[in-house]
Amino acid sequence: MSLSNETAWMDATAQAELVRNKELKPIELVEAAIERIERVNPQINAVITPMFDEARATANGNLPDGPFTGVPFLLKDLLASYAGVRMASGSAFLADFIAPHDSELVSRYKRAGLIVLGKTNTPEYGILPTTEPKLFGASRNPWDTTRATGGSSGGSAAAVASGMVPFAHGNDGGGSIRIPASCCGLFGLKPTRARNPLGPDFGDMFSGLVAEHALTRTVRDSAALLDATSGPDVGDPYWAPPPARPFLEEVGADPGKLRIAFATSAAQGTTIHPDCVRAVNDAVSLLSDLGHEVVEASPSIDGETLVTMFMALWAAGCTWTIDSMAQLLNREVTPDQFELGTWALYQMGTQQSGSGYLLALQGLQRISRDVARFMLDYDVWLTPTLGSPPVPIGSFDSTTEHPLAGMALAAQFVPFTPICNMTGQPAMSVPLFWNDEGLPIGTHFVGRFGDEATLFRLAAQLEAARPWADRLPPVSAE
Repeated sequence: MSLSNETAWMDATAQAELVRNKELKPIELVEAAIERIERVNPQINAVITPMFDEARATANGNLPDGPFTGVPFLLKDLLASYAGVRMASGSAFLADFIAPHDSELVSRYKRAGLIVLGKTNTPEYGILPTTEPKLFGASRNPWDTTRATGGSSGGSAAAVASGMVPFAHGNDGGGSIRIPASCCGLFGLKPTRARNPLGPDFGDMFSGLVAEHALTRTVRDSAALLDATSGPDVGDPYWAPPPARPFLEEVGADPGKLRIAFATSAAQGTTIHPDCVRAVNDAVSLLSDLGHEVVEASPSIDGETLVTMFMALWAAGCTWTIDSMAQLLNREVTPDQFELGTWALYQMGTQQSGSGYLLALQGLQRISRDVARFMLDYDVWLTPTLGSPPVPIGSFDSTTEHPLAGMALAAQFVPFTPICNMTGQPAMSVPLFWNDEGLPIGTHFVGRFGDEATLFRLAAQLEAARPWADRLPPVSAE
């Protein structure tokens, strides 16, 4: 068996151990990952900006002594700026934009010893929960290449699920880590608001909706990476409550008997696919077998207010994103430079007043308080991650007559994940279920604000009881 195949399904922790014990050199891990990317990527279009020469030079240089020294890694082509490398954000408007500096998160990745091999595909500005930008083309799901990967971290998810790298960067403004984790059979944690920094360019984004972390195959990789990157940056406007101990120490720790609420219906009244309901009911049975107290309950949320207020922030965020880049590049904004849905959302944002934005924020903060009060009685809240299994590629396409058609479908596809972006709570999609078509169906667990520890303890218990890392998709590096 080749080194490429031998290391394909090792998690990042195991690969780092090989380097630490001098069983493999970083350049060997890098070359193996490059071989897998070159072999598999043509089938799924996950990596859109290779950085192979830079990765080889880094691997052969003096690497820092970090928890992941020598381990190959991929960056989502959105927010995570890497000095001297293109950051197109899925948009023709930025097709030639070269990042002038590293973001603070990328600097922390480098200090952890990670070696970045490239940038992964994302929808234009991360707007839709699918990864099908016109600029780079659709990423394809390794479990079924006619299906979408989810988004907006879909390129990263496809790369990890297919075995190119053990984990990859993602970010999450409405579910963009958890959605592709569900679609691609991965573990995806959105940390507490401000757990990871957004500097130096941003204090927060969209009034706190956006969080950054990664998609992983194992729980321990997610915990160890969060240990390496979390904590406030100089000048941050606020930060998450410090953890009691390293997150990695929570993996394998006894979660105790948790009180878990579960729901299979959405506040908006969205119809939930039977497979997603089955996934939750299956998780309820497993949790009960593990000794947890599981009861059916949900916070009182006005679904119409939730959608309206979220869209107000989302539209304003789109307008701000495009206007800020136009200002930076001293370039005029015209509709021909953007996708139909993006331009329609941009125009929606231009029509919003400052008071309208603050009223929307007030509404979302009211929902946050309602959910926080609900969580006083429960350690974890369990829901479907998505409203349906992975959808066919092209499902979110817009037309000239209906430019926001993709956004309308998005509201049905992701009725649960945006709530945690509004409240700032940590949440994770856990790959516990596959339907009769062999498609992964994630299960969504929400923790109290600042309490990733409970989620990591529970996730590790579920991982031990129902292992998923040995389930490989039809398109893979094996």
